[in-house]
Amino acid sequence: MRAFLLYFLIFYCFTFIILGREIGGFPFGVVIEGVIFITMIAAIFKADKDQWKSLNNSFFYLLLLWLFVSILEVLNPGSNTLAWVAEIRTTAFYPFMILTLGFLIFNSNRSLDLFLIMVIACSTLASLNGIKQLFIGLTPGEQEFVTANASTHMLWGRLRVFSFYTGAGQFGASQAHIALIALVLALGPMTKWKKIVLLICAALNFYGMLISGTRGALFALVPGVFLAIFLSKNFKVVIIGGLIATCCLLVLKFTHLGDSNYQIYRLRTALNPEDPSLNVRFMTQQKLKAYMSTRPFGGGLGVIGYNGTLYNQDKYLSTVQPDSYFVKLWAMYGVVGLTIWICIMMFILGKCCGIVWRLEDPGLKTKMIALTAGFAGVLICSYGNEVINNMPTSIVIYLSWVFIMMSPKLEKMEKSTLLS
Repeated sequence: MRAFLLYFLIFYCFTFIILGREIGGFPFGVVIEGVIFITMIAAIFKADKDQWKSLNNSFFYLLLLWLFVSILEVLNPGSNTLAWVAEIRTTAFYPFMILTLGFLIFNSNRSLDLFLIMVIACSTLASLNGIKQLFIGLTPGEQEFVTANASTHMLWGRLRVFSFYTGAGQFGASQAHIALIALVLALGPMTKWKKIVLLICAALNFYGMLISGTRGALFALVPGVFLAIFLSKNFKVVIIGGLIATCCLLVLKFTHLGDSNYQIYRLRTALNPEDPSLNVRFMTQQKLKAYMSTRPFGGGLGVIGYNGTLYNQDKYLSTVQPDSYFVKLWAMYGVVGLTIWICIMMFILGKCCGIVWRLEDPGLKTKMIALTAGFAGVLICSYGNEVINNMPTSIVIYLSWVFIMMSPKLEKMEKSTLLS
């Protein structure tokens, strides 16, 4: 029952936005907390001693620390309590609770394979829905969303596809993330037909990234590819894969091949240092620099972004568009909180790489390389957009940490045949 609830939560996090668009009249996001609460009760009564012991790890304690820091922000006079409650959900509550549930529920290679299959299947379904939006048309709810957000989702008369997600930015980054996971898995040891299916899924997700018009998604893909090549420890793959990836970047940067295709043309602008959108982000950071210099602990949770507009309209920070999740954290937690968060993320990434590096089972190692590379790409991509804190990317990342931390134990357990 508890495993079913967690798998349902994964599926729901991919699809709940479409319920709000097409049905409305209900805060479908709060269902996430409800499912987490029910699943936690089931896990508390069903988890065995070994699963409770699995919580004794650095990832759990680091996210507990971040939750504690976030709770202390309620004392920050810069934001009100309602904004704090709304913001802490995605900033600290979800990471801690989902990670905890993962350790208390997932305990086998079959769990890992089911997780990967569900994530790739849900993302591919989103890709197909995005293709439908582009070539067939929008549902009434989707059309209403585009009308309300025409300045960001209709550029030069062209739709930026967003599928089930909060917007094109989240859709594009998530598609790049899952495309990378599917591609790495396809290169691992498994039957031929499964490789073909994974390659098709990777291609559909990559196309979803292109039609989203999200240039920052490129920075979820490229760093992840290079990290995956490095973690493979295969000298031939490192050389050939590195050369192919570098050549692709050089073609994007220094040629105009494919410019007749709007999606490729827009993706190419991501490598232009003089791009107006990039310069707006730099200008925003410069404006905030002086203001934040006197606020080492930030302006408080929910003082910027959507919750800032909703609850803190009288505050200066509510008028600033953060774009970058790093900037958002800086504004809310100050340089102290941002430093803590970056240190936590870098420790987790380093720990993941260290764990994967020591794995010996080829199949399991490939899966962990895919998850680690995906996390690295999302982390870097979050500098340009709010990605790692939004569903469904966030739940995929948090549960990826669980499986990577568990992988040395999984290596000694019975193998699964679902992805082999």
